[in-house]
Amino acid sequence: MDVLARAVNSALFVSHGIRKDSHVLLHLMGGDGPSRRIWFNGSSLSGVRPDERSISGQIKGILKESIPPRGRFREFSSGILHSGGGIEQTAQEWSATGVCPIILDADGGDFSDVPPSVDLGFIISDDKPLSELDTQSLKGSVSLSLGSKWLQGHSCIAILHYLLDGS
Repeated sequence: MDVLARAVNSALFVSHGIRKDSHVLLHLMGGDGPSRRIWFNGSSLSGVRPDERSISGQIKGILKESIPPRGRFREFSSGILHSGGGIEQTAQEWSATGVCPIILDADGGDFSDVPPSVDLGFIISDDKPLSELDTQSLKGSVSLSLGSKWLQGHSCIAILHYLLDGS
């Protein structure tokens, strides 16, 4: 849970504010039940403090809810929505809306090769590379690296913001 909360914190919160141009889509695919997605929408998020306990509380609250159908997001609170579905569902939605998927992988290409695009979607896995099945569902994706070492997700997000804010 702490890994997810740190990722949300790094992606959305700045000093005294929220990044309105950033979103976080958590994929919860472990366990016996169906996959679930939790979307933190930076442009409409409110009522969440930038600490792990507050963010974890929101995630835990969603986990008590029934899973909405795949592809149909249901609002949990202001700027936090959830839906059924996995990476393949997100890949379809991104493709339909023109989001360029970029897989972060220590063995990927140089980050300076980021394609010029208005909407970039970064895929950060846990402590292992994405499965071949997940990678196949992300057709048209680019695999890029932030360095030769596997970094923690929240660190990758902070580095991405630094690189993207500078351009």
